[in-house]
Amino acid sequence: MNIKQRLIVMNFLQFFIWGSWLITIGAYWFQNKQWPGAQFGIIFSTMGIASLFMPSLAGIIADKWVNAEKLLGVFHICGAVVLFMIPNVDNPTTFFWVILLNMIFYMPTISLSIAVAYSALKSKGGDVVRDYPPIRVWGTVGFIVALWVVSLLHYETSAYQFYVASAAALLLGIYSFTLPKCPPQLNRRENRSVIDALGLTSFSLFKNRKMALFFIFAMLLGAALQLTNAYGDTFLHDFATVDKYKDSIAVKYPAIIMSISQISETLFILAIPFFLRRFGIKQVMFFSMVAWVLRFGLFAYGNPGDGLWMIILSCIVYGMAFDFFNISGSLFVETQTDQSIRASAQGLFMMMTNGVGAVLGSSLSGLIIQKYFTYPDQSKNWHGIWIAFSIYALVIAALFLLLFKHKHDLKATENLHPSPILSTE
Repeated sequence: MNIKQRLIVMNFLQFFIWGSWLITIGAYWFQNKQWPGAQFGIIFSTMGIASLFMPSLAGIIADKWVNAEKLLGVFHICGAVVLFMIPNVDNPTTFFWVILLNMIFYMPTISLSIAVAYSALKSKGGDVVRDYPPIRVWGTVGFIVALWVVSLLHYETSAYQFYVASAAALLLGIYSFTLPKCPPQLNRRENRSVIDALGLTSFSLFKNRKMALFFIFAMLLGAALQLTNAYGDTFLHDFATVDKYKDSIAVKYPAIIMSISQISETLFILAIPFFLRRFGIKQVMFFSMVAWVLRFGLFAYGNPGDGLWMIILSCIVYGMAFDFFNISGSLFVETQTDQSIRASAQGLFMMMTNGVGAVLGSSLSGLIIQKYFTYPDQSKNWHGIWIAFSIYALVIAALFLLLFKHKHDLKATENLHPSPILSTE
């Protein structure tokens, strides 16, 4: 295989691992284990907790001591062991710590896989802007394929989803050691302080009102992303208790229905350049927030029968909801920050969305759902849940439009290329 094909395999497996359980873990929790719903929200915060420190720590290790492709392999092999252990966990508290350990190993591999790909392409004289996106899109394909595999094998409520993920992680871990070498850049980074390495200098951006508001809204939308990841598949599974819906396609294969969201994501990535040139970054980010309102609102009124079109439309809208903020947001950071701190500023953006926002969204949503939208028999008031989430997104959109001031500069966006590296699927 040539270098591009080898990197495609890496990206495919990288997100196949995640797709094997991320969307379906809720169904496993509620349908198989039947543990308290409030604690499930905390389980989903593990991604955010790990994102607060592990990518930066792994970056320092790869910069100074260990080849990135070797570190990538070690993390995936360790993750494979942890994933294999998950089905043996028999209480929710231990489950939290095991999932957190898994995310500690997994989250840094996203940035490490990017570093390996960039290094390999540059070493062959490639153009990362031109060559990397067609490679990275196979990561989304891997995520979709994993959802389909788990759904078609009826593993959505089964522990076998973790065995599928474990096998893929072990395969990628071994495969990583065969990838092109990405050695430490010690000479280039030897004078870099620990504060710089951790990206802490970028916190000075909070002194700027516009940037501070942007990062706050990034955190709030990061919470919204975790709501849909945590509860979308479980929402569809619960229709199995209704006789008229229990044999519908959406109930039998909910992960396949949810995979429409990832398919939509790949399409909306291609539309971003047009929307940025036509409307500007502020309007594109506002469109994302409106899309979140629709995402949750359509779920509120959809069902697997005559309302299936609403669920499918909600999944299509997800592409705009996710991509239009995350990718255009990264471009906003690129155009609004000094070159010397752009990398750490991008890290801050990811920390606010995938870290702080994810922790808050996962933890608080679990508590709120358990207290206000859970019946005595532990069934859920899904209509109320999705309406509440939709109102939450609507309030964010209104406040963003009112408080965030930014003038569209066509020249600032016409030469930029949207990068897919911020995606969490």
